[in-house]
Amino acid sequence: MSMLVTVLLGLATATAPPPLAGVWLQHVDQREAWRARREGRILPIREIEGRVLPTMRGSQYLGFDFDAERGIYTLKFLRDGTVIWVEVDGRSGAIIGRTGN
Repeated sequence: MSMLVTVLLGLATATAPPPLAGVWLQHVDQREAWRARREGRILPIREIEGRVLPTMRGSQYLGFDFDAERGIYTLKFLRDGTVIWVEVDGRSGAIIGRTGN
């Protein structure tokens, strides 16, 4: 019986994704955003949020991602079960794209 449990546990862990991969990538995004902000290449996320959040009334703000190569913040919202992504130019603060409602 213990041999079967050992084999099943081995198979389960062999097919599972690395648990910290997403955390590491998020950390890299945050570090790049911080560096770009410090160097004056982009606006701070709090300023971006201050511009975008008032336009998203009735939505729950879920957070943001930062694309360092493009200098673009993607703010994520939830409204009526639909996820909405708002892309914002990190240099100007202009909304450049939006999906969802």
